[in-house]
Amino acid sequence: MPELPDLTAYDAVLFDLDGVVTPTAEVHMHAWKAMFDRLFADWGITPGYTPSDYFDHLDGKKRYDGVASLLRSRDVEVPWGDPSDDPSVDTVCGIGNRKNAVFSQVLRDEGIAAYPGTMRVLDQLDAAGVPAAIVSSSKNARDVLAAAGVTDRFRVIVDGVVAEEEHLPSKPAPDVFLVAAQRLGVTPDRTVAIEDAISGVESAAAGRFALVVGVNRGAGADTLQAAGAHVVVSDLDEFADAHSD
Repeated sequence: MPELPDLTAYDAVLFDLDGVVTPTAEVHMHAWKAMFDRLFADWGITPGYTPSDYFDHLDGKKRYDGVASLLRSRDVEVPWGDPSDDPSVDTVCGIGNRKNAVFSQVLRDEGIAAYPGTMRVLDQLDAAGVPAAIVSSSKNARDVLAAAGVTDRFRVIVDGVVAEEEHLPSKPAPDVFLVAAQRLGVTPDRTVAIEDAISGVESAAAGRFALVVGVNRGAGADTLQAAGAHVVVSDLDEFADAHSD
């Protein structure tokens, strides 16, 4: 296997959050499953929710876009509604807010810790003076970063709140990555993007970033490569080990 590239040789590194910096993807997966299991049962929707639904329709997308995508896969259409909709309302926004209530409760009850391998990479980037940013579709990104105690490790945060305020389309469109690079004052051709979601890898690839790293947390190495990842690892420890002193 060829040696992994040295991330400190680039001008900046953009990190997805869920599944790359913190294992929040697992919390999201559990929250989505609990919510959709109940919804599908109540509405008589078949086939039932499966693990592949998370990777195919939800992972890496803005919450409401994910809800609409999954419902559409079952030939179900509901009104879009408004982000202020109560979680009890049967709209795309209401259903998305219903899931978020479950996620927030788990985060409050159990907390979260950053992946050790990612922290090692961040330490190496800090030592080399290479800035890092978060590029996340989640509106919970800042709460997750705060719960993990790592907010100050990232110079720029482009999350679901920013995307909504600036009307940026969901991954796999490249806009959120491009905005993060712009805010850091770097260009894509000198920047790394790290993602674990298929839609996120597609987003970074569409933005023509110099190095797109796929972290395989379940999407599949071949699938991530097909989506545009130049390199796929199982954990960022592999980069830290390859370039440790």
